[in-house]
Amino acid sequence: MTSVAIVTGASSGIGAATARRLAAEGFHVLAAARRTDRLAGLVKEIEAAGGTATPVACDVTSDESVAGLAAAAQAAPGPVTLLVNNAGGARGLDPVESGAIGDWQWMYDVNVLGTLRVTQALLPALEASGAGTIVIVSSTAGFTVYEGGGGYTAAKHAQTAIAGTLRLELCGRPIRVIEIDPGMVRTDEFGLVRFDGDADKAAATYAGVPEPLVAEDVADCIAWCATRPHHVNVDRLVVRPLAQAAQHKVHRVGQ
Repeated sequence: MTSVAIVTGASSGIGAATARRLAAEGFHVLAAARRTDRLAGLVKEIEAAGGTATPVACDVTSDESVAGLAAAAQAAPGPVTLLVNNAGGARGLDPVESGAIGDWQWMYDVNVLGTLRVTQALLPALEASGAGTIVIVSSTAGFTVYEGGGGYTAAKHAQTAIAGTLRLELCGRPIRVIEIDPGMVRTDEFGLVRFDGDADKAAATYAGVPEPLVAEDVADCIAWCATRPHHVNVDRLVVRPLAQAAQHKVHRVGQ
């Protein structure tokens, strides 16, 4: 029977790349996100490549919407063995003293409470499969702070705390908990969301960086971790581009 993987935030970036990769690995993918038009295109792409997927409209900040995702999981064509909590994002790069409360609240709701809502809703199905895996896509911001990143690093630290706590609480039950912590990843939308659509500011983040990671690099890491034998738990995988030695140490050509 085909195993089912659920990917949140699947309409773009790391989520879309992960959905494609997991479908190629043989999973039936429930691709969940708010933008159903993009999901429809993604599913067509997956099917054209020989995979199978189902689009599911889901807003991780809504209890009702997440309940709909859980219902879709019950109707899926196989056991739900993998959940990739990928939905998230950043807003603003302001110092703590002037950070917008609304931005902080949005980041906490999407990154932290979104992960909580979806995980709680899907835990019964993952446990019932007898071989469940939860992947939480956090960030190197989940263990290193930086100036201007207070709201985002606070949210990602909290998301990292969920992963560690959940692993302790699920010990002895058939569910792995894997945390993926990417560093500098260039995607189409992350920077645009963070800087309220300012393409110049978004591009400046990667100026001079020879080869930042791309979404497919992170999807590759997620797929590798998720397809190890089930007794192998990769607690945390930190992945950065070669040019980024640390949060504050990035090689930029010509700078």
